[in-house]
Amino acid sequence: MGQWRDGSGTLTVEPDGGAAGGAAVPLEIAASYGTRRRGLLGRDGVAGALLLTPCAGVHTFGMRFAIDVAYLDRRLRVLAVQTLRPGRLPRPRLRARHVLEAEAGAMAGWGLRAGAVVRVEAGGAAGAGAAGRG
Repeated sequence: MGQWRDGSGTLTVEPDGGAAGGAAVPLEIAASYGTRRRGLLGRDGVAGALLLTPCAGVHTFGMRFAIDVAYLDRRLRVLAVQTLRPGRLPRPRLRARHVLEAEAGAMAGWGLRAGAVVRVEAGGAAGAGAAGRG
């Protein structure tokens, strides 16, 4: 298992718990303290998704748009997905090691739901396909 670094890559959703051939989505990786803290704040949207790692919870204070949030375990299996409007503070997920954020409604279109597995291919960063211990 590699250790993530800030950068970009591709997220592939494997909706059947490991069956290949799901949606391929542009991905930003936020692994440093500063980029995780900044997240999507101050943006008007996101092309694809943002992976926050390590991360067990998020908030939407200061956000300009609603987002879908997927909580992932250390094996990149989706524990839960929820849509959050701006100004919300959901409870953190204790088993979550990573969080995916995207514009509201995007994850349903990708087939991303609880039980799905995602694969991350980092472009120029370490950690392709597997996550660090986070």
